[in-house]
Amino acid sequence: MASSYAKHSATFALGLLLAGGAALAQPPAPPAAVDIAILAARQLTLPVQGVAREALTDTFSNARSAGRRHDAIDILAPAGTPVLAVDDGRIAKLFLSKPGGITLYQFDPSGRYSYYYAHLERYADGLREGQMVRRGQVIGYVGDTGNARGGAPHLHFAIARLPPERSWWKGEAINPYPVLRGLEGAAHTADNGPSAASPPLSRRPPGAPDLP
Repeated sequence: MASSYAKHSATFALGLLLAGGAALAQPPAPPAAVDIAILAARQLTLPVQGVAREALTDTFSNARSAGRRHDAIDILAPAGTPVLAVDDGRIAKLFLSKPGGITLYQFDPSGRYSYYYAHLERYADGLREGQMVRRGQVIGYVGDTGNARGGAPHLHFAIARLPPERSWWKGEAINPYPVLRGLEGAAHTADNGPSAASPPLSRRPPGAPDLP
């Protein structure tokens, strides 16, 4: 009797151990999926005035020259359409880039994420580095500067998770499409697999970043 009880107890204990091990073996959610869920929950303002969320197209994984990936989405709109801050935050950098043209980098209130707006026609009057901006505030206007010259005017919009030192030219790209489409779009990251977040970007300091 005692021997049978001990045997069943050992079997039960082994089952618990295996079950616990299986639970521990479950991989954590990918960082990109966590970032997308956090940002989608904020219900960010669409960065181009008058554009519906349903009109957005996911161009995050599209190929670009020299084997690069787009790591952003393009939002088509007539030249001069107001570009809006998607979130509260601070203007970290106003930057003239050969490919991106007139660009700006905005940090979110936590300093964890950066929002990148490129191919602008111009900045909003009086906009300056270090300025605090509010969600929905006009920060610039849609254009075709940089390597978009001669093409359809659009906003190149990107999101990145900043490194600990919060360098504006660095970060890990996060797909803006499911973020801007809302929480229901977060599942979209599964379609992108590992590419939902790119390898860390190096946008390079002054003399920098050759994006998009």
